[in-house]
Amino acid sequence: MAVTETQIIEALRPVEDPELRRSVVDLDMVRSVGVEGSRVVVEIALTTERHPLRHVIDERVTGALEALDGVDHVSIDFAVMSDEDRARIRQSLHGNPAASAGSQQGHGHAEGRRVPFADAGSRTRALMIASGKGGVGKSSVTANLSIALANRGHKVAVVDADVWGFSIPRMLGVDHPPTVIDSMLVPPEVHGVRCISMGFFAEEDQPVIWRGPMLHKALEQFLTDVFWDEPDFLVVDLPPGTGDISLSLAQFLPRGEVYVVTTPQPAAQRVAQRAAFMSQRVQLDVKGVIENMSWFTGDDGTRYELFGAGGGAELATRLGVPLIGQVPLVPELREGSDAGRPIVAVDPDSEAAQVFAAMAETIDVSLAPTRRHHPELKII
Repeated sequence: MAVTETQIIEALRPVEDPELRRSVVDLDMVRSVGVEGSRVVVEIALTTERHPLRHVIDERVTGALEALDGVDHVSIDFAVMSDEDRARIRQSLHGNPAASAGSQQGHGHAEGRRVPFADAGSRTRALMIASGKGGVGKSSVTANLSIALANRGHKVAVVDADVWGFSIPRMLGVDHPPTVIDSMLVPPEVHGVRCISMGFFAEEDQPVIWRGPMLHKALEQFLTDVFWDEPDFLVVDLPPGTGDISLSLAQFLPRGEVYVVTTPQPAAQRVAQRAAFMSQRVQLDVKGVIENMSWFTGDDGTRYELFGAGGGAELATRLGVPLIGQVPLVPELREGSDAGRPIVAVDPDSEAAQVFAAMAETIDVSLAPTRRHHPELKII
């Protein structure tokens, strides 16, 4: 007996667009269905002409329909949505941009939307990864920690707020830019992590020469014009130091949790403490310290503390927060960051990856807002 159109639609209902994470049926992507004996022909309207994950939709639709009794062959014809279709989808997913138009503080400048993560009812935890200076591995910590949180089953988003030294897309191994649906940006996802970065809008060798107000607006758009889909964690890679961007994000994310990255050198932790003190001055909660490049383990199993010892612990003690992790210095961590192969994703059993997994558990469980944390808590 040939399958019916109703059976086909119900079989496609669980199939999701991989970018929007919504049913292709609910998004009105299924435009027509035809049955010719044991052959099923469906027309799927893609959100954009060059949908980066078209092959995933093809595989999901084909797999769902081939599982039906009486279906031996599936043919998919792809079409492209109209501007009106995309506007409808944007409004259903991202709200009415004109609903709260105005110039109130905390609203998106382009379309008048409030920063969703600033709302008291938001369930997203904003983790702000800070450092006093560059070169301490803050971005590689951000990338690997984000993947470690995603590996715990969470929805994770990353904002690369280091607009001058953007590197998160390369470190994560992102291979396509955001999709644009009626001025709404849908961020690419890799290793379970979605991200947005100035790197999608500027060439690697193109300097970003912007003053404070322009940076403020760009960051505002990263938070308001991107379809984040209510992540559990929003991890923000801050630029080093205590400049305009950090101040803007303190305004946009007033409930942000700050984690300070330093190296073991006493001189480095003295610089890092300035970022922590700035966070405290603007009423952000400094939750922990992460020490990077803590030691190198030789082939003989001996740990060599190439950059000294004690900087992370001393900073944590001074701030009254836990030292939540000490990341070893391993070539694979640096090489993976350069090649878009983060160590947590490609070698989860390695020493460094296990440290990131432990830090993710500490942040997720011990340092959750409903929990008390102890200043002497330490995960190695």
